[in-house]
Amino acid sequence: MKKVLLSFGVAMLLAGAAQAQVSYGLRGGVNLGKISNLGENQSNNTSFHVTGYADLPVAPNFSIQPGLSLQGKGTKFDSNFENASGSYTRNTMSLEIPVNAVYYIPTGYSGSVFLGAGPYVGMNLSGKDKIKGDLANTAGFENERDLSFSGDNKDMNRIDAGVNFLAGYRFNGGLLLNAGYGLGLTNLNPVSNNTTYANRVWSFGVGFQF
Repeated sequence: MKKVLLSFGVAMLLAGAAQAQVSYGLRGGVNLGKISNLGENQSNNTSFHVTGYADLPVAPNFSIQPGLSLQGKGTKFDSNFENASGSYTRNTMSLEIPVNAVYYIPTGYSGSVFLGAGPYVGMNLSGKDKIKGDLANTAGFENERDLSFSGDNKDMNRIDAGVNFLAGYRFNGGLLLNAGYGLGLTNLNPVSNNTTYANRVWSFGVGFQF
């Protein structure tokens, strides 16, 4: 009986979403990334994000937003890292599928504040380490090298998953101002040494919802 009621509830929810007015949006902006458990000498690695999504209303002022997102992540260390001067930057680019639950709070004739959260799963597509100064000698290579996400000697695990948090303002004309935080929950460390590395990303941007 419980399974029947659950199935009926899901069917009603999907039917309501199908009848509601579906809209589509595009967001883009700046990412500020770090990686957990790499010490206190990190600084934000600046990259970008581009996200396309569908807004599926399921209740008054409440929507589900599945999407497809290109996310730049990574981390950065400046001088005096491991007693060597220079800088080290790790840049990664991943393709993600987020599914966020978003609640809108109307603010009158101008628009609505929105708050949201939801899971994401992603796949690292490419990555690069860049080293300058004396750190190049310490690391054993100069300038830059591509990251490997497969094989016995991979630099990072390919799959990344976690939770997104969203906040912003949607103007009635469709313009969006938004900020977010990506909390990685998947261990990116390919070595079994009991140390977990995960992405931590702040994002800020603009967009438009049609």
